[in-house]
Amino acid sequence: MTVRDMDARFMEEALDLAERGRYTAPPNPCVGCLVVADGTVVGRGFHRRAGEPHAEPQALAQAGSQAHGATMYVTLEPCAHQGRTAPCVPDIIAAGVKRVVSACEDPNPQVAGRGHGLLEEAGIECAVGTGAERARALNQGFWKRMTTGRPWVCVKQAMSLDGKTALADGSSQWITGQKARTDVQWQRARSGAVLSTAATVRRDDARLNVRLGAEEMGVGQVRQPLRVIMDRKGELSERLALWSVPGSCVVYTLGEHAPRLRAEVPGETEVRTVRAAGKGLDLKEVLSGLAADYEINDVLVEAGAKFVGALLKEDLVDELKVYIAPRLLGANAAPLAELPPVEGLPEHLDWMLQDVHALEPDVRVTYYRNR
Repeated sequence: MTVRDMDARFMEEALDLAERGRYTAPPNPCVGCLVVADGTVVGRGFHRRAGEPHAEPQALAQAGSQAHGATMYVTLEPCAHQGRTAPCVPDIIAAGVKRVVSACEDPNPQVAGRGHGLLEEAGIECAVGTGAERARALNQGFWKRMTTGRPWVCVKQAMSLDGKTALADGSSQWITGQKARTDVQWQRARSGAVLSTAATVRRDDARLNVRLGAEEMGVGQVRQPLRVIMDRKGELSERLALWSVPGSCVVYTLGEHAPRLRAEVPGETEVRTVRAAGKGLDLKEVLSGLAADYEINDVLVEAGAKFVGALLKEDLVDELKVYIAPRLLGANAAPLAELPPVEGLPEHLDWMLQDVHALEPDVRVTYYRNR
């Protein structure tokens, strides 16, 4: 087996380890690490939760003295700065690791090549790029937050075969079957925030929380997403199921509505003011605020056609996750998104198919924005 083949093999195992932090590691990235001596794995680690040990010190602790002269495989550049935990680079140097293979550089400006630079200064060989595509996909929200200052935005919609998401009166429960609805719970669990509107929350009396159990998810504790509500008109009240379940909530509204909302909604709910933009609120300001103030990597949008249309018109959506049910709702039903008319079909494809998954009797189709 060549060195390249060996690197690819061990990096795949490190990436499998990183996947284990998918539901618990955010806002930190998911990272997996192996320490390999003479072709044998002697240490393994993955980052489980912000504030807990990173993958590298876990793997080094397990490897012990066998780390001296060994190769480390890590899915993201080792950190060289003090964050919630101490930097990993000094531990790697002290352990006597001979070679470090990283899937990619850390996009965090506090790292961004500095970790590899310090390792090389200490005489440790660094190789970067093996498994990069999968590593970046695993942490796409973290990547976007670090490089653009905004989170990855995924719009979730359930629709009929004729492209409708609700009846004319707004009724949408339930277009899809139980398997699709359970799948949405997993999507919420992966997200740092679930974003909706006051109109949707009031109509559906939505809770927007993760209703999967810790044992079912294979985690010690379920991480509830931040529930974010856009309330342009100050319509929310205390009589909503939204406030009755665990998890934090933040409401964005205009300054004129903030005093009443702060008096009306539960005290632990944060009410923040934002500028108006057209007929709604400034969506770019909200998304930037979620990234900067709450360290949100991934936002799942569960809202109606008007709000989804507004996000699409401003090109703020990275991913569309559409659950298609085998039913027809008719011409008067609500569309997937309210958008202005399109004149002519451009040659450029706006969206690229990523995945098709059967959830009988429905189908989940995932598209990424073609940028």
